Amino acid sequence: EVFNKHNIDIIPKYVSEDYKQHNPFVADGRKAFMDFFKEDFVKNPNSSAEIKRVVAEGDTVALHVHSRTNSQDKGVAIVDIFRIKDGKIVEHWDVIQEIPSEAVNDNTMF
Repeated sequence: EVFNKHNIDIIPKYVSEDYKQHNPFVADGRKAFMDFFKEDFVKNPNSSAEIKRVVAEGDTVALHVHSRTNSQDKGVAIVDIFRIKDGKIVEHWDVIQEIPSEAVNDNTMF
Protein backbone atom coordinates (compact mmCIF):
# COMPACT_ATOMS: atom_id res chain seq x y z
CA GLU A 1 0.00 0.00 0.00
CA VAL A 2 2.72 2.50 0.97
CA PHE A 3 5.43 1.55 -1.52
CA ASN A 4 3.37 0.42 -4.51
CA LYS A 5 0.37 2.74 -4.25
CA HIS A 6 2.42 5.56 -2.68
CA ASN A 7 -0.13 6.02 0.10
CA ILE A 8 1.85 7.75 2.83
CA ASP A 9 -1.32 8.59 4.74
CA ILE A 10 -1.43 5.08 6.23
CA ILE A 11 2.13 5.24 7.61
CA PRO A 12 0.96 6.30 11.12
CA LYS A 13 -0.90 2.97 11.34
CA TYR A 14 2.41 1.08 11.00
CA VAL A 15 5.20 3.40 12.17
CA SER A 16 5.73 4.73 15.70
CA GLU A 17 5.95 8.49 16.20
CA ASP A 18 9.39 8.09 17.83
CA TYR A 19 10.67 5.87 14.98
CA LYS A 20 14.48 5.46 15.04
CA GLN A 21 16.23 5.36 11.65
CA HIS A 22 19.69 3.91 10.99
CA ASN A 23 19.81 4.80 7.28
CA PRO A 24 22.10 7.87 7.15
CA PHE A 25 19.92 9.59 4.52
CA VAL A 26 16.66 9.63 6.52
CA ALA A 27 16.14 11.48 9.81
CA ASP A 28 14.58 9.95 12.93
CA GLY A 29 10.85 10.20 13.57
CA ARG A 30 7.68 9.20 11.74
CA LYS A 31 7.25 12.66 10.18
CA ALA A 32 10.76 12.53 8.69
CA PHE A 33 10.02 9.05 7.31
CA MET A 34 6.79 10.31 5.73
CA ASP A 35 8.46 13.44 4.32
CA PHE A 36 11.29 11.39 2.81
CA PHE A 37 8.94 9.07 0.94
CA LYS A 38 6.54 11.84 -0.06
CA GLU A 39 9.45 13.53 -1.86
CA ASP A 40 10.76 10.21 -3.24
CA PHE A 41 7.36 9.29 -4.71
CA VAL A 42 7.16 12.69 -6.45
CA LYS A 43 10.62 12.10 -7.98
CA ASN A 44 9.79 8.47 -8.85
CA PRO A 45 6.04 8.25 -9.54
CA ASN A 46 6.36 4.76 -11.05
CA SER A 47 8.49 3.24 -8.30
CA SER A 48 7.57 -0.14 -6.88
CA ALA A 49 8.75 -2.70 -4.35
CA GLU A 50 8.31 -6.46 -4.44
CA ILE A 51 8.88 -8.38 -1.22
CA LYS A 52 10.75 -11.60 -2.01
CA ARG A 53 11.33 -12.95 1.50
CA VAL A 54 10.19 -12.28 5.06
CA VAL A 55 12.01 -13.52 8.15
CA ALA A 56 10.71 -12.87 11.67
CA GLU A 57 12.08 -13.66 15.10
CA GLY A 58 10.92 -12.11 18.35
CA ASP A 59 10.48 -8.36 17.85
CA THR A 60 12.51 -8.31 14.62
CA VAL A 61 11.30 -8.64 11.02
CA ALA A 62 13.58 -8.69 7.96
CA LEU A 63 12.45 -8.21 4.37
CA HIS A 64 14.35 -9.04 1.17
CA VAL A 65 12.97 -6.57 -1.38
CA HIS A 66 13.35 -5.85 -5.10
CA SER A 67 12.85 -2.10 -5.43
CA ARG A 68 12.61 -0.23 -8.74
CA THR A 69 12.22 3.43 -9.68
CA ASN A 70 10.29 2.41 -12.84
CA SER A 71 9.53 -0.69 -14.94
CA GLN A 72 12.66 -0.24 -17.09
CA ASP A 73 14.97 -0.02 -14.06
CA LYS A 74 16.87 -3.17 -13.03
CA GLY A 75 16.44 -1.89 -9.50
CA VAL A 76 18.16 -2.61 -6.24
CA ALA A 77 18.13 -5.47 -3.77
CA ILE A 78 17.29 -4.27 -0.27
CA VAL A 79 17.37 -6.00 3.07
CA ASP A 80 15.22 -4.04 5.52
CA ILE A 81 15.38 -4.93 9.21
CA PHE A 82 12.65 -3.64 11.49
CA ARG A 83 12.18 -3.74 15.25
CA ILE A 84 8.52 -3.91 16.23
CA LYS A 85 6.95 -2.75 19.50
CA ASP A 86 3.23 -2.71 20.29
CA GLY A 87 2.45 -3.60 16.66
CA LYS A 88 4.38 -0.68 15.12
CA ILE A 89 7.79 -0.22 13.55
CA VAL A 90 10.03 1.55 16.08
CA GLU A 91 13.45 1.06 14.48
CA HIS A 92 14.87 0.39 11.00
CA TRP A 93 18.14 -0.65 9.38
CA ASP A 94 18.76 -1.36 5.70
CA VAL A 95 21.38 -2.58 3.27
CA ILE A 96 20.98 -1.64 -0.40
CA GLN A 97 22.79 -3.24 -3.35
CA GLU A 98 22.44 -2.25 -7.01
CA ILE A 99 21.53 -5.04 -9.41
CA PRO A 100 24.37 -5.27 -11.96
CA SER A 101 23.88 -5.62 -15.71
CA GLU A 102 26.01 -8.77 -15.69
CA ALA A 103 26.91 -11.35 -13.06
CA VAL A 104 29.77 -13.86 -12.91
CA ASN A 105 27.28 -16.61 -11.95
CA ASP A 106 23.87 -17.75 -13.15
CA ASN A 107 22.12 -17.03 -9.85
CA THR A 108 19.77 -14.11 -9.47
CA MET A 109 19.90 -11.74 -6.51
CA PHE A 110 16.49 -13.02 -5.46
